[in-house]
Amino acid sequence: MNETSPIWEDKIYLGQWQTAEGPQAAVIGPATGEVLAKVQTATPVDVGRAALIANSAQQHWATLPFDQKAEILRRAAALLKERAEEINRWNIRECGSTAAKAEWELQVTYEQAQMAAALPMQPNGQIFPSSMPGRRNYWKRVPIGTVGVIAPWNFPILLAMRSVFPALAMGNCVILKPAPMSAICGGALMAEVLEAAGLPEGVFHVLPGGPEVGEALVQHSDVGMISFTGSTAVGEKIGETCGRMLKKCALELGGNNAMVILDDADLDAAASSAAWGAFLHQGQICMQAGRHLVHRSVADKYMNKLAERATRLVTGDPWKQQVHLGPLINETQARRVEEIVNRSVAMGANVVAGGKRDGNFFEATVLSGVTPEMPAFGEEIFGPVAPITLFDSDEEAIALVNASPYGLAAAIHSASTERAQRFAERIRVGMVHINDQTVNNEFQVPFGGMGRSGTSGRFGGPANLDEFTTTQWVSVMEQGIQYPF
Repeated sequence: MNETSPIWEDKIYLGQWQTAEGPQAAVIGPATGEVLAKVQTATPVDVGRAALIANSAQQHWATLPFDQKAEILRRAAALLKERAEEINRWNIRECGSTAAKAEWELQVTYEQAQMAAALPMQPNGQIFPSSMPGRRNYWKRVPIGTVGVIAPWNFPILLAMRSVFPALAMGNCVILKPAPMSAICGGALMAEVLEAAGLPEGVFHVLPGGPEVGEALVQHSDVGMISFTGSTAVGEKIGETCGRMLKKCALELGGNNAMVILDDADLDAAASSAAWGAFLHQGQICMQAGRHLVHRSVADKYMNKLAERATRLVTGDPWKQQVHLGPLINETQARRVEEIVNRSVAMGANVVAGGKRDGNFFEATVLSGVTPEMPAFGEEIFGPVAPITLFDSDEEAIALVNASPYGLAAAIHSASTERAQRFAERIRVGMVHINDQTVNNEFQVPFGGMGRSGTSGRFGGPANLDEFTTTQWVSVMEQGIQYPF
């Protein structure tokens, strides 16, 4: 690829690189505000073009033998590793990722590709008995057709490809709309990888653009499913449209995840888990440890240990220096985090560590004295802030966890795993991690939340078999039946 004039600067990927009518968009580095590159954007008309091409290509792709699909996905996995330096570079510069975060994201995306490569060879149905003599009942999974994937900017590669790879593996075509802030690493480079892996023309499409492109994708009648990862507010609108159109959708939305520290917890381990869960990628993770619920008897020790870790974290431009925290994605988000902290302090919270913003950079911050009516407790912060709220009993802690309408992830620290498991059974979250932190992802385990954190759909492992297919019942009689009329 010619780095001075990459193909995605003036073309979009409609199964192959093609010209488009949309304007070029600047890719802005969040650390410096400089223009890193330009990308060609799509329009709603391009959504229609992509859907038409995908529908034409889908039947051939679906009937391709399973081993050929698997081989393409394995080649894509290998190419992710081969192009790691370039992909990671763009992840760092576009998204403010640290080098370690970018490397981790690429590794787990590689694992997603390898997992997806195993899906086409799995059993895809069942045989059921019949009350009709001589009838055979087959129930099988079949592709949906065309799947639209709308991906976020915080983990743009992983959170796109965890839907793209299994959707392809199950015989679907895919139209991906990456976030505008991560259209290169989370879109254009993934098109190059899959094209080089040998994916047939027309099976995969990448349409960078704004909300109007996403709306056109959701509303298009030839797009049979939407997989969306992003804010709850946008997810609710997508769910409403899909429901009205009787269209399948998978929504992985926001979170306000609880880190629960019981009175018998190992506080050193708990503080380590808390720092990682709260400050990783500047807290811009749906699974971020956003509420630290701590038993009053150990609160001061926990607070001091967490604050000590926070003050040691270096904030800066990850492209120019080795840092723990890079920039927030843009000024709007940085100001929002600052405003949540300031409003909470005005209501009585105390800044124990951090609390200051410098442009798009925000220090690792620990707040004490946070109560349920404060915004630092009730809102999804999406920034490097650890608000501490006290409780006096397990019952009170359970009530605090369940006070949030979100239900994505939680972590519980206790010397008694039996006690922690009893606690876990009573909280309404999709994922619970005992003596660990909230930001966990394993490609083979189904992932997802409850409440305002998403629909009942799940990503990962065997859940992908059902998530990206629909089903068909076929009954067979060797001879026709004579019915009464």
